[in-house]
Amino acid sequence: MSLRDIRRQLKSIESVKKITDAVERVAAAHLRRAQTKAEQSQPYIARMKKMLERVANTAASNPLFEMRAVKKTGLVIVTADKGLAGSFNSNVLAEADSFLKQYTKENVDLLLFGRKGIEHYHKKKWNIRQSYTEWAKMSIHNMHLLSDQLVKWFLNYEYDEIWFVYTHYISMAKRQVVVEKFLNICKSENVGEEKVQDFIFEPSTEDILSEILPRYCLTRIQTAFYESNASELASRIIAMQAASKNSEEMIEKLTLIRNKARQAEITREMIEISAGAKGSQ
Repeated sequence: MSLRDIRRQLKSIESVKKITDAVERVAAAHLRRAQTKAEQSQPYIARMKKMLERVANTAASNPLFEMRAVKKTGLVIVTADKGLAGSFNSNVLAEADSFLKQYTKENVDLLLFGRKGIEHYHKKKWNIRQSYTEWAKMSIHNMHLLSDQLVKWFLNYEYDEIWFVYTHYISMAKRQVVVEKFLNICKSENVGEEKVQDFIFEPSTEDILSEILPRYCLTRIQTAFYESNASELASRIIAMQAASKNSEEMIEKLTLIRNKARQAEITREMIEISAGAKGSQ
């Protein structure tokens, strides 16, 4: 490799490092807010689940609890719009692909959030009912509309079950792709543990459920989006840190090679000058 080639490669890697550093800084600037939303939503949804279990495990009924023979399934998949996030997108898509092996393409509709998922399933020719980009900027109002739409589809028997595939945020360094059933809502099997039948509810349990369930569905959607957003940003930061470190190592290695090559070239030139001087004597 010539000195010119080494310099060209060194310049290229330095440009790559500038890009990875910039991407990392942008992700880090957004992570704190996303992380806060994800962490705050987790205890809230856990408390709502516990409240719902206490009411649901009574004799109360609601259409959202209905267990049906599955003829049509809706699957919501949350990926990113961009790459440069390590294995974030590939992990989600691998889990979704594994889940879809149980179904035929005629029996499933996909609702895709994120350009990476849209591109992936367009190639695979799955039926995409709706697709969204820039979902991380979705307002509470639009999440409310989405929740109402999913519930409406279930109540109208357009889908007998609806599932979510998204990334659960655990910590900056740890995330996990989860496949969760959104509808129907499954009642807890631990009915006898708190003697739920001894509780007295006012107003009626049916009234309480009609009020809690829409809020619960909305909260689950919010949680999925908030956790996915935080997970994507954390994955991007870690991926860019690793890329920057690799770039630094390559720059250090190429700088050493360049210096050796330059020294060799200087030495060769000095030898040629010395030989020319001797020849002219």
